Parts: sequence; C-alpha cells; structure tokens
Amino acid sequence: MTVRALRSTAQPIQALQVEAKDLEIEILTPVRQLTPELLDLLDVGPITAAQVLVSWSHPGRFRSEAAFASFAGVPPIPASSGLTDRHRINRSGDRQLNRALHTITLVRMRLDPATKTYVARRAAEGKTSRDAQRCLERAICRQLFEILERSDRSTGTKPKDLPQAA
Repeated sequence: MTVRALRSTAQPIQALQVEAKDLEIEILTPVRQLTPELLDLLDVGPITAAQVLVSWSHPGRFRSEAAFASFAGVPPIPASSGLTDRHRINRSGDRQLNRALHTITLVRMRLDPATKTYVARRAAEGKTSRDAQRCLERAICRQLFEILERSDRSTGTKPKDLPQAA
C-alpha cells in the first residue's frame, strides 16, 4: 500500500474514534447518575456499565442473583457422560450482557491480583482455565447483582426515573 492509500484509510478511522469517544462521554453521565458504584469497579467502563444497566432494567425484575446469572447465560449446562463430569457453555440468555460479563472477566484476569489468585486456586483444585473463568463470571454476576440491588434500594430508582433520550 502507498502512503496515500494508508492516509485515506486512516482518516475515517480517526473520525470514528473521535465519535466513539464522544458517545462514551455522553453515556457516562446517565450511568454515573444511576449507579456510580459500577464505575468504581476496576474493570467496568461506561459502555459495560450501560449494558449491565440496560439488561438490569428495573428493580424487582430478578428474584435472585441466580435468576440474574441465568438471564445473563452464565450458569453452565451439565454435559456429563458416564464417569466424565463436565459442563458446557450456556448459549442462552442476554448475549450482550454475557459479553459485558466476559469483558469484565478478561480484564480482571489480566490486571487484578486478587482475581489472578482466585483463578490459580481454581486451577489447583483441578479446574480447567475455562472452568475457572466460568466460576469467575458467576462471582462477578453476583457482585453486580448486589451493587444494583443496593443502589436501587438506596435511591429508590424506578423505571420512570431513568433519564429519557432527547
């Protein structure tokens, strides 16, 4: 490729990056108003927090953290046969929420020392890397559920209180 071709390819990419950053800043304001605790987590940015909030919808939607985890497609499906005890990935549920949880999991596994210790402990118990990641996703789902429940009780947020799109 020539310099001219590279330059003509790079200009639209740079414009889209600026637009994406502007939209992220725009999303940050309502997320910060609704649940600033989500943004306090090491691995949750405005886009991920917004996806969690959109999937959460309103207080009382989920009766328990297990129901929230099931909605996110986090609990594994048993796929055992004979003496083999294994699980396969759950492909049901809200795929965007599952992707947000997966992103949080990957960032934590890479950056958070406590998470690295947790994954090493699960590996020492004989779990595969994927099984340890699945356990971690469930723990993260539990943590997010508690934060959302706590923030909804303290602020009394109802669906009509959410900011409306202009």
